[in-house]
Amino acid sequence: MSERIIISSSPDILSNPIDYLKGVGPLRAELLKKELGIFTFRQLLEHFPYRHIDKTKVSLIRDITPETDYIQVAGKLMSLEIMGAHKGKRMVAELKDSSGVLELVWFQGISWVEKKLRLGDHYLVYGKAGFYQQMPQITHPEIEDFTPGSTDGKNFLEPVYPCTEKLKARGLGARQIANLTHTLLTLIREKDFPENIPDTIVKNLSLTSRYRAIHDIHFPSTQDAYEKALSRLKFEEFFIAQVRLGLIRSQRHRFSKGVIFKQVGELFNRFYNENLPFELTGAQKRVLKEIRKDCGSGKQMNRLLQGDVGSGKTIVALLTMLLAVDNGYQSCLMAPTEILARQHFTNITKLLEGLPITIRLLTGSTRSAARRIALEELQAGMLHIIIGTHALIEKPVQFNNLGLAIVDEQHRFGVAQRAKLWEKAVINPHMLVMTATPIPRTLAMTAYGDLDTSIMDELPPGRKPIITVHRTEMYRPKVMDFMKDEISKGRQVYIIFPLIEESQKMDYENLMKGYENVKAYFPEPKYHMSMVHGKQRQQVRETNMQRFIEGDTQIMVATTVIEVGVDVPNASVMVIESAERFGLSQLHQLRGRVGRGSEKSYCILLTGNKLNNEAGERLKTMSATNDGFLIAEKDLSIRGPGDIEGTRQSGMLNFKLASIVLDRALLESAKENAEQLIEKDPELNTEESIRLKQFLHGQQGKTVWRKIS
Repeated sequence: MSERIIISSSPDILSNPIDYLKGVGPLRAELLKKELGIFTFRQLLEHFPYRHIDKTKVSLIRDITPETDYIQVAGKLMSLEIMGAHKGKRMVAELKDSSGVLELVWFQGISWVEKKLRLGDHYLVYGKAGFYQQMPQITHPEIEDFTPGSTDGKNFLEPVYPCTEKLKARGLGARQIANLTHTLLTLIREKDFPENIPDTIVKNLSLTSRYRAIHDIHFPSTQDAYEKALSRLKFEEFFIAQVRLGLIRSQRHRFSKGVIFKQVGELFNRFYNENLPFELTGAQKRVLKEIRKDCGSGKQMNRLLQGDVGSGKTIVALLTMLLAVDNGYQSCLMAPTEILARQHFTNITKLLEGLPITIRLLTGSTRSAARRIALEELQAGMLHIIIGTHALIEKPVQFNNLGLAIVDEQHRFGVAQRAKLWEKAVINPHMLVMTATPIPRTLAMTAYGDLDTSIMDELPPGRKPIITVHRTEMYRPKVMDFMKDEISKGRQVYIIFPLIEESQKMDYENLMKGYENVKAYFPEPKYHMSMVHGKQRQQVRETNMQRFIEGDTQIMVATTVIEVGVDVPNASVMVIESAERFGLSQLHQLRGRVGRGSEKSYCILLTGNKLNNEAGERLKTMSATNDGFLIAEKDLSIRGPGDIEGTRQSGMLNFKLASIVLDRALLESAKENAEQLIEKDPELNTEESIRLKQFLHGQQGKTVWRKIS
């Protein structure tokens, strides 16, 4: 079938199938679809290059050193030979310039490359340099004809595109993708890429036009043109995301009716004056003020409360629930694990002692009789507060008048699970979602921009910083002696082993082996130990946990099931085995299990003697600071955003070019401009906003938007 080009008769040429671009055809189209997910003209233009080659710079072969990365050289093809057979088959060529000889090697696409090359001709070669038996070598180079004494006659900067080995083997490598993209750009006019950012913002920020940016991101004439195009397109990604979030937030503020908590009543005041165990921090008072304002506005509250480990979120949650009770409404608190739900229930019941408030626990293991009573009281309106796990969202759970839903460790629940809480009330209840994992500001701006955010960045008075140290295996005897000293003072100790789903069996064996090793250091009957892990039956796990909480055992050997939900003020030492296997946020969460009493506490990070750079950086950060927000920022910069889409379970963070780690200034600017625009024009109906509105309508269905975060 001959190659053909079809220009769509519709105004949107960019939605044309990629099959119809000159140089593609059916076979190449299938490869582009399967390997790169490119189905349309638009998707080809949005397959951005990850670097550019300076085509004016041709190095000499003698310039290649062990430190050389990518290099471009030109020379004469002196030899070409196919060696080996089957899986060991390879093609080796020698390229010679005035300074030396370079070996070129191909393991794939050999027959296609062989047809293309001619002995004695000159070629321009580009690729990653290396050495084999002291001879410079490039494996799978990009190679094209070259006329000595000239450049290749193309743009100053040539794009290099992400590609796969399969595409390269089929003659559709980075250079061929560049040719196809160049062909397509000759067909595109300014009307095909209309501006989607209001003119005022484009002018104020001196942004390159959208059409120019698309051209220059692929084929810039200068480095400066490329930088401007890149900056423009990154800003656009951030801006569009912030506008979407801002519109959701604006509509919720304007139209989402909520129950009204008119008064701060007797129960709130009695608890505040008589039962409050300590003076509230300034951060707690500030957050309560924000919550009271939300709940009295007549609009539904949808607030994210993020605070570091031990910052006192539970007290804020309880005072908010008392506000609901004083106004005649019921509250629920949903936790991700039974351990955490029980912990909340025990603590809150103790704090409410002497107050006329009915509170019950509902989990998967709640017995039938207790479950029946709780459900009956809840439906009759006799139950003020119910605390539980995902059991709270099951169909039989019916509230009389739910006014407040609190979700703890919210990232552990799916969007659909959280949304089911809304169905339990006639008017949407106020929603408070809490997390003890501090979220970097940049991540909060993109993943939680549709929520009102409260940050608790103070610890209650009397809390002492936890001393964190990193020790290698050779220090184990000293670590064990230190634990004995702490136990002799009446303290308790955690020893945590990693548990990674992909290798549960091996990790379980390591845990059991570790438990036996610890027993050798701490023999019975002088010492008593508990062990907690995910393979235990719920009842056994609860019993072992309770023994440690009550002080019957001095040592708790556990996996990360104790990451949240265990509050033992007497525990002063946390030993984390194989600490290099944990992420920063998880290490910080685990460390938060100690330092909950008035005594000095310690976290000891035990590792092998050899660590990679990233693990070393994590452990160094943990030893240097107790500030969860600093740790979260560092974690983000070390790992990158990773799969943080899961945090919001939406397509919010599918940025092709922008990075919330590296492009913070652009993100701040995009957020500020989006907020100003929506405040001035919440419906995007003005003349300068209409193009943006049309663009957003065209994007509908490409991303999943939710009301709950």
